[in-house]
Amino acid sequence: MAASLIATHALTRHYGAVTALDALTVSILPGITGLVGANGAGKSTLVKILLGLLDATGGSAEVMGHDVAREGGAIRALVGYMPEHDCLPPEMTATEFVALMARCSGLPATASRERAAEVLRHVGLFEERYRPMGGYSTGMAQRVKLAQALVHDPRILILDEPTNGLDPAGRDEMLALIARTGREFGMSVLVSSHLLGELERICEHVVLIDAGRLVRAERLGALTGVTGTLVVEVDGDVDAFAAALTAHGLVVQHDRVRVLVELPPGDDAESTARLRAIHDVVRDVAVANDVGVLRIVRRRSHLEDLFAGTTS
Repeated sequence: MAASLIATHALTRHYGAVTALDALTVSILPGITGLVGANGAGKSTLVKILLGLLDATGGSAEVMGHDVAREGGAIRALVGYMPEHDCLPPEMTATEFVALMARCSGLPATASRERAAEVLRHVGLFEERYRPMGGYSTGMAQRVKLAQALVHDPRILILDEPTNGLDPAGRDEMLALIARTGREFGMSVLVSSHLLGELERICEHVVLIDAGRLVRAERLGALTGVTGTLVVEVDGDVDAFAAALTAHGLVVQHDRVRVLVELPPGDDAESTARLRAIHDVVRDVAVANDVGVLRIVRRRSHLEDLFAGTTS
């Protein structure tokens, strides 16, 4: 099993009477991980503690084996951080700013300029690198923030709401860029976001926190696997079809074009046999009611479903 890149134990942070992190214990493995939670869940507080920008009230945390309370400098050398808030000097060009960030990380002047050109090419801003950033679009500004996080060749990227303010096309491009960065640069990425559908597209692991507490920390596939519901999309009288299925003893819900059939629990052998029997009932009832069956598929859970369970 891979060693944890980030690990916390009973990590706690109070702001007066408010508890932002409540004895949070979690391990984050290599790869692309989504840090999921609503506004106020504790995501930003956790990130700031990991970066050494904020002291914990209690507990401990490590980044690649370095204690955040004592080795903040070593951690910042290993981590690239893309903040959510606007932080770009409008009068500077992208190449000046990213090269400056490289110098701040300890790279010599010549190496800083060369590295700035490389990462700006990677994020798709090579042709625009000499323009003052005050004239950049939101998408371009987000790409500059990603470039400065990459410029010192970190081992881990921490991205705070990287698609914030982008239109759908811009979000797609940013997500593809994040995934490509993880592959091409061989970096692990921690993406903090409340846009759950986006995280499903790029993440391998998910850490879900709510009110400063850990809810789940698992491989994405374990959280978004098949459920105990069969989705039947139909063409015809849905009400009559659903009523007929109910008369056959099935537990169903329905809307305009589909019926959701609850599958009974059981072990693998029992589930397979029962699923086959339910398929037969659906087929027979559809024929008897002159309803066309367009698709039958096991419903898959999504991060939205998991997140809804923490806020209901």
